[in-house]
Amino acid sequence: MTLTRSRTTRLNRRLFVTGLAAAGALGAGPAQALSGAQAEELVTSAVADINKIIAAGKSQSAMLRDFDRVFGRYADVNIIALTTLGAARRTASQAEVRAYVSAFRGYFTRKYGKRFNEFVGGQLTVTGSRPSKSNIEVRSTAKLRGSAPFNVSWLVSDRSGSPKIFNIIIEGVNTLTSERAEIGAMLDRRGGSIAQLTADLKKTG
Repeated sequence: MTLTRSRTTRLNRRLFVTGLAAAGALGAGPAQALSGAQAEELVTSAVADINKIIAAGKSQSAMLRDFDRVFGRYADVNIIALTTLGAARRTASQAEVRAYVSAFRGYFTRKYGKRFNEFVGGQLTVTGSRPSKSNIEVRSTAKLRGSAPFNVSWLVSDRSGSPKIFNIIIEGVNTLTSERAEIGAMLDRRGGSIAQLTADLKKTG
């Protein structure tokens, strides 16, 4: 099926910002002592690190290794993986969970890291923050080459002991919900087998 230009643009926008935000976590939790300034600093730092990777001009394999290190630095990998796994995690063994988390990290890194070269020259500007329930919402404006600016909201929590990005809203599209739905569909196609999902994630992305 051929994508219309507007749909392609929306997909590119989502992939661009999600790639930048892959250094964050998709979990939830209280931001008791977290300030707006801390949340803004985290988002700005994550974007800056990813932009350095994009601008370095390395090979794709080297870029993915760098991206994986950034992901590990900023993300609560356990939370992002378990959130996408959904209710299935309650019946999984500890060994299955560990294997899934490891496979998901590689899958997520490859999925978004491979798209970085397409977005050289993209810009994202933090415009402010505000409390959002028990978290902090950092608001920003993103722009791709040849695209009108669009709004991106980053939700930040300090559940893991330090500020982490746990969700991104891109023009009303909830990244956490989208990723969880995608992994859920993959799991359903494998008859609910977490072991099979884990094995296939190692080869996907």
